[in-house]
Amino acid sequence: MLPPAAAFHFSWEISTGSVQEGESVRTFGRLVCYQPEESRATLSAQHASKEHHVIVHTMFVEPFNPIIGAQYIVLGETENSEVCPFCRTGRETINGRVWFPLTTACLCCLRVGHMVRARVLNCVDGVNIALLQKAINEQRSFFRERKCEQGEGDAT
Repeated sequence: MLPPAAAFHFSWEISTGSVQEGESVRTFGRLVCYQPEESRATLSAQHASKEHHVIVHTMFVEPFNPIIGAQYIVLGETENSEVCPFCRTGRETINGRVWFPLTTACLCCLRVGHMVRARVLNCVDGVNIALLQKAINEQRSFFRERKCEQGEGDAT
């Protein structure tokens, strides 16, 4: 049997930990940082006037030609970690949220602990992000409706 298809998740959903570890996900964002020596990229997306970052482990998609500032879509599995996979610093809990402290060796240690191990990383610069977000929400709505209809059909 094939594994379930990866569902789209927004960067803010991944960075807040609402996605379970090991779950296949698709997400998108603007490439703001790439560190080839650590096989790590940082994607950023804006939601409700706040910038959300997702750390992407790029070992399985290298070599690739990064374009800083371009939009990317990533397909991969989420991972949670007690220790930053890049600089090996431990995590801290501040106000009930998990953070990795910034170190000089690891400048992109944001609110890690939630990372995507990329299987596919594609540049999609020029995509209308507002339209993509709308399409993702429409798809979610369709799947919810279909699940409700199947639930009603099973009950009769």
